[in-house]
Amino acid sequence: MAYELYYWDGIQGRGEFVRLALEEAGADYIDITRQSGRGRGTGAMIDIMESESEPHIPFAPPFLKDGDLIIPHVANILFYLGPKLGLAPEDEGLRHVVNGLQLTVTDIVAEVHDTHHPIDMSLYYEDQKLEAKARAAAFIRDRIPKFLGYFERVLRQNPKGANHMVGDALTYVDLSLFQVIEGLTYAFPKAMASRKAEYPGLVALHDAVAKRPNIARYLASPRRLAFNEEGIFRHYPELDGAS
Repeated sequence: MAYELYYWDGIQGRGEFVRLALEEAGADYIDITRQSGRGRGTGAMIDIMESESEPHIPFAPPFLKDGDLIIPHVANILFYLGPKLGLAPEDEGLRHVVNGLQLTVTDIVAEVHDTHHPIDMSLYYEDQKLEAKARAAAFIRDRIPKFLGYFERVLRQNPKGANHMVGDALTYVDLSLFQVIEGLTYAFPKAMASRKAEYPGLVALHDAVAKRPNIARYLASPRRLAFNEEGIFRHYPELDGAS
């Protein structure tokens, strides 16, 4: 039975971290909101979230269905999928290390979102542009080096070598850091151009992931949605100050 991925249609967003794992593994999955027909589309996702009978309703997408089981939250989904897809260490302790890194990815993604919605998620970006400019400047100045510097150190100090974040084989957090670098480069191209040299390990990891056969085919396919200003990573030139 195919996995069912539920996320907003038309944007990469948080759902992309799950898609990358499914695509790398060549897993059979259905991107439900991008399909038409009975039990498909955005309406099917909303029906689950607003169900009055489902015992384990998710708060928000993305969530994954595996048979009758519903798993919400990106890090939780990947913690579940990782061993099944061959994208997690065999050692149980190291699986928790990978999960901890994925949770830190969750943190930076939340902070990226807040650069363009610093006050109220229900307001348009245009209603909070001054605050967004201040938030983005602080993010570029302080938080990008804080997060990427941390991930660079983890990569450099991996006892198995600096080709992967944990162990000597690809895990889902390697794929997620590819997406982080991709997203930051889209959202803040000037800032990232001036900083990438500080993180040679992460850049090399990003480039290696992009060349993996399944990922390369996915990136060239219509299944890979383009970044846009409806998602998590948004490019507003006025927020992209080089630091």
